[in-house]
Amino acid sequence: MRGLRSQGSGLSFFVGVAVLLCTIVAFAETDHSWLKRVSDKDRQRTNPYAGNADAVAAGQKVYAQYCSNCHGKDLQGNGKKPTLRSDTVRNATDGELFWILKNGDLRRGMPSWSSLPEPSRWQVIAFLRSAQEPVKAP
Repeated sequence: MRGLRSQGSGLSFFVGVAVLLCTIVAFAETDHSWLKRVSDKDRQRTNPYAGNADAVAAGQKVYAQYCSNCHGKDLQGNGKKPTLRSDTVRNATDGELFWILKNGDLRRGMPSWSSLPEPSRWQVIAFLRSAQEPVKAP
């Protein structure tokens, strides 16, 4: 009888852990709540450095210094820090990305980079755009 209780408890424990992990992964993948806080005015901002090769190179240097510790040198993320090659980043407007760099999301571990000069933040976005993998045609 004791052996059966142990097995049942162990199985319940593993099922509970599996459910918890699935919930965390699902929540992390779908939580884009910061996007809801971006005003229409901010969302519509355009990057003055879009497509500028010098800005991309400068943005890569800023990224390496301030962002790569969390988001990885290859933009794939580190541990719990998210990839910047996701559909969320790819589909975000430049204004939305500028907003998150400026305001951060401390609840999710993203600090505000408002202390960086505005041109540097736009250069980081130019770099991110240049590093995105092209979307494959259906």
